[in-house]
Amino acid sequence: MGKTISGFAGFCAVRAFLVLLALVGLCEGMLPRPVRGMPRPISGTVSPRRPIIEDPLLAQARQAIRGPRPTEKVFNVLKYGADASGKKDSSTSFIKAWSDACHWKGKSRLLIPRGNFLLGEVVFQGKCAGRDAKVVEIQGILKALTDPSLFPQDYWILFELIDRIIIIGSGILDGQGASVWKYSDCNINSNCQRMPISLKFNMVKNAIVNKLSSVNSKGFHVGVTNSNNIRLYNIRISAPAKSPNTDGIHISKSNKIMIAKGVIKTGDDCISMIQGSTNIKIQKVFCGPGHGISIGSLGKYQNEADVRGITVRNCTLTGTENGVRIKTWPDSPPSAASNLIFRDIVMKNVKNPIIIDQEYNHHNNKKIISSRVKITDVYYENIMGTSMSPIAISLVCSKQFPCERVHFNNINLRYVGLPQSGPITFTCLNTKAVVVGRVQMPRVCK
Repeated sequence: MGKTISGFAGFCAVRAFLVLLALVGLCEGMLPRPVRGMPRPISGTVSPRRPIIEDPLLAQARQAIRGPRPTEKVFNVLKYGADASGKKDSSTSFIKAWSDACHWKGKSRLLIPRGNFLLGEVVFQGKCAGRDAKVVEIQGILKALTDPSLFPQDYWILFELIDRIIIIGSGILDGQGASVWKYSDCNINSNCQRMPISLKFNMVKNAIVNKLSSVNSKGFHVGVTNSNNIRLYNIRISAPAKSPNTDGIHISKSNKIMIAKGVIKTGDDCISMIQGSTNIKIQKVFCGPGHGISIGSLGKYQNEADVRGITVRNCTLTGTENGVRIKTWPDSPPSAASNLIFRDIVMKNVKNPIIIDQEYNHHNNKKIISSRVKITDVYYENIMGTSMSPIAISLVCSKQFPCERVHFNNINLRYVGLPQSGPITFTCLNTKAVVVGRVQMPRVCK
């Protein structure tokens, strides 16, 4: 009799193999898995095994999370005189430790161990030596000085002119913003003096930030500008609902930005994207409290770069002032926003779930002059949940440049406010909408 496997034995072997695969999956960690990539074979040919394509920066980030290798030089801020008790300013120690780590030609890591570190303005600047990404591991709690006059620039911690950097650790950036929020008037004064951003990236390429937390920022929590290929994973952001201008993540003049698996609770926009934001992907973000996820405001300044290629998907907004919003200034210089996708969004008791507002910051006592920001190719798909306002969809577009190709597909929102719950209503002005699936739009929108 030839060698055969009984039906029961074969079943057990297959089951054991599937269990092994599941265990391997659990070991992948919190970062995204590598993807397989290879063209599909022509019909009738044998399909070769597709190779796993691993992003080199992502691969190094996985290794960095496991801990430093023997060949990696570690620069501990304590060895440079940093005070882990939080009683004295450790800014100089941090900058010196970074300088040595940056200029080390081999693999290097800046280590901020457990403890409390008091910091003023800190700049981590390139250009760095070596071919590998520099690693910054933050285990401790960093606390900003409370005196706003000690921050002459618009940031607290700045990463600048760096190509390839990985920031990891379960550390916390505490902006101690409660000490200055009473001085912030940006919500009523468009020409106000901005409070410092807790963590800013300027002219940075190829960065991964994983599992960092930011609390009580003075101004924005995270700012990304003039940068390319920045990935923010598992970010935790928190500030009181009434803290002024504490945007969670603010993006401008940047390309290929990914924000995934974040939790953002703050007093302003959870995520805001203004001029020059292109190819932005936001997914699996929990937002609220806050003002929602916003594109804009746009059109405030001359010669603003266009916004395009924004995708927001699989996100949940809870108790926010707005849901997904596009906002532009009236009487604006010409620019454009296009290819904007909002898909698979859950709204929970959101005041204004879907908004296009091209009369942003307009005061009723002034004549409206049309915005010249042209909005086209907007997609709202699979958006469901509850609205605290009966007007769940408000589309107020420019009279001179109406919104075009605004697509709605499967919108299931219900009004749950007072005096009684019921169906939602719409505001629709200067909009050319395309309706597919379950949504009843007024004729004026079509």
